[in-house]
Amino acid sequence: MKQIGKRLLSVSAVALAVSAAPQLSAATWSDTYIGYRYGTQFTEPNNPNDIKKHVLQLTHASGYAYGQNFFNVDLLQSDGNDKANGSDKGATEAYLTYRHQLHLGKVFDTDLSFGPVKEVALTAGFDLNTKNTTFAPRKRMLVAGPTLKFDVPKGFVDLSLFYAYEQNHCGLPGCGAPGNKNDISFDPYYVIGLAWGLPFQAGPVPMKFQGFANYNTEKGNDYFNNGTKPEVLSRSSLMVDVGQLAFNKSNTLWAGVGYEYWDNKFGNHGKPGVDTRAPTFQLEWHF
Repeated sequence: MKQIGKRLLSVSAVALAVSAAPQLSAATWSDTYIGYRYGTQFTEPNNPNDIKKHVLQLTHASGYAYGQNFFNVDLLQSDGNDKANGSDKGATEAYLTYRHQLHLGKVFDTDLSFGPVKEVALTAGFDLNTKNTTFAPRKRMLVAGPTLKFDVPKGFVDLSLFYAYEQNHCGLPGCGAPGNKNDISFDPYYVIGLAWGLPFQAGPVPMKFQGFANYNTEKGNDYFNNGTKPEVLSRSSLMVDVGQLAFNKSNTLWAGVGYEYWDNKFGNHGKPGVDTRAPTFQLEWHF
């Protein structure tokens, strides 16, 4: 399995190198925004307390002749129920996600649509994170796999099957395999991912329903040689185009509510804080 993981690293690196090369044509569309969300019922594994978090977000999505790019970075600030290492203050986390889609129908100049699917893509990308807790996670994950792009009247719906390879770090005493300075390489695993963004009108009110949902299969043993379990993470939000209503400027200022649903966080199970049910308040400023 580890050799398969290494091959995944190579395949993903090639796909990402292709996406980083100069595009054959200029961007056909792009959307960039700064977001903010806030909730009071977040959780962390082995922590029985609800945690308040402020999350500042920078997101960019763009398309070109043969595919599209997605970039997101979250800066998460916890309250004192999720402490930074050696401090009574809340911890700070940064989480970065990048995905590139290569639209195969456009690349090969052929119609790959079938049924409700309008296009088939090859997606590759990575996740990176760091957090200043005693645990000190440093996630490094590569993903690659096919994506089905559904034909919807407005917006998008994408369904992906990724093969994932993840490395991470644990700063607690006694965790991690011997001799690797508390680092661990999990078994490769699969991710079934659904992502959507659906604008609509509720009478005179312009709105959108957006989000993602991931199902991750188990990934072998954790830092303490305990078996992991499948993980489910979903974040969704219902947003109102406040800019259009108040200033007649569409897709500038959005406000709404969201919900984070997380089971077996990071593959953990049978301990406090591994399941999250967190309503959120959200803002977006597009520019």
